[in-house]
Amino acid sequence: MRKIVILILLAVISIAAFSQPLSGKAIDSLVERSMKAFNVPGIAVAIIKDGKVIHSKGYGVRSLRTGKPTDENTLFGIASNSKAFTAAALGILVDEGKLKWDDKVRDYIPEFKLYDPWVTEQFTIRDLLTHRSGMGLGAGDLMFFPDSSDFTLKDVIYNLRFLKPVSSFRTKYDYDNNLYIIAGEVVTRVSGMSWDDFIEQKIFKPLGMTHSATSFDRLKDTSDIIDGHAEVEGKVQVIARSLLKVGHSAGGINSSIADLSKWVELQLADGKYGDNLSKQLFSHEVHQEMWTPQTIIPVHNPGPYNTHFASYGFGFGLSDVKGYKQVTHTGGLEGMVTQITMIPELNLGIIVLTNQQEGGAFSSITNQIKDAYFGITGTDRVKEYAAARQQALGTGNRILDSVWHEAEEVRKNRLDKVDMTIYAGTYHDAWLGDITISIKNGKPWFNAKRSPKLTGELFFYKGNTFLVKWRDRSMDADAYVNFSLDETGEAVGIKMKPISPLTDFSFDFQDLDFKKVPLQ
Repeated sequence: MRKIVILILLAVISIAAFSQPLSGKAIDSLVERSMKAFNVPGIAVAIIKDGKVIHSKGYGVRSLRTGKPTDENTLFGIASNSKAFTAAALGILVDEGKLKWDDKVRDYIPEFKLYDPWVTEQFTIRDLLTHRSGMGLGAGDLMFFPDSSDFTLKDVIYNLRFLKPVSSFRTKYDYDNNLYIIAGEVVTRVSGMSWDDFIEQKIFKPLGMTHSATSFDRLKDTSDIIDGHAEVEGKVQVIARSLLKVGHSAGGINSSIADLSKWVELQLADGKYGDNLSKQLFSHEVHQEMWTPQTIIPVHNPGPYNTHFASYGFGFGLSDVKGYKQVTHTGGLEGMVTQITMIPELNLGIIVLTNQQEGGAFSSITNQIKDAYFGITGTDRVKEYAAARQQALGTGNRILDSVWHEAEEVRKNRLDKVDMTIYAGTYHDAWLGDITISIKNGKPWFNAKRSPKLTGELFFYKGNTFLVKWRDRSMDADAYVNFSLDETGEAVGIKMKPISPLTDFSFDFQDLDFKKVPLQ
């Protein structure tokens, strides 16, 4: 028995010896290297361990325009990390007995309608949160992404009926934003408060998240806030601010590492907060449901932590990493990406907020910090992710360069001029609305009526296919525009898809089906 005790003690000492957290100086160096490797102007990092914030610091600048430093109170758009707040809001209503996870959505939003009538009737609150609707990845995101459209909440609810499924209901994981918008509307209709007011009064206020807001336009103080950045034609620069006028419940929250640390502490404390964790924001049962696998996510590669299983809960991704349960989510809007990661068994939380749309930065920082707690030595996650990113960029750029080179060669060698009269006109898609193909200053042009950033010049490619080069080069989402012709040779429809495999999935051009509008 004594030998067993000694062996256990030795094992504990061994684990303690090899599982030392990174020092503040080591974290500083890690973040600085990551900023340089991924061209990120500003990053904020917080680490929560055993109920205490042990690191909370900003790095670099909030904006290349102002050069002002990033600090622990600098506000970032946290994008899809907002989804867990929506799940928590519904959980609070569950605790109050005002709804159940498996209530039908149409019980609260009678006008809710999907493409399939049977699915519409069966669709539950749980289904809104778990990305298993049958719709494709990012289906309908062009209603709010890129940020410039005039779609309203009413439009989003109505247009869901036009989004055709790509898989059977509840059989496949495909990440979705619009259904979280619907989830936010459920909060509104059940509580009698707007989603924004509910989050700010029922979550932010109790937790003391005093600087946070559910959207940019609700921020009381914008003196310490980032600008979004992106690499535009080889140079990182400030891009237009993402305001996200609709869809706050899917991705609208603006917050800081100082405020989000309180949110992570709540999560790690099973919904408890306050002095000596004397208060409860949501119940153990609700929290357990949020952290329970709901939809399987296929794991094709074990990755750096020998991951066997992955799934989605309510507002969080769940997986095994080095034998531990990991609870995490990322978020991305134009010019910014973020990540929140928790390892409950280690009582560990890591928050990384960035003001450039390069996920390699938060991944390298988070994983290097995790390595220290897992006792993994000899890794360089910055180097690994930077190399992987360069490889992906090389592949994407080769495809883009090849396609644009072909288009230029066709332009040089084609003897006859493309007759644009057969393509010009107005085209209508059931959910995105109208676009026009017209001639501007002698050049063919694409314009979306309801999404002003979707405007750009058309270049002939092959057959009846053109390439659209968006005027806003920060979008990095040039696309094929393929016209279908009738028996007279006149264009009657348009299909689209992104050129590069690296195009953000929210540019769901492939879901569009334009039909030419007859002249009156």
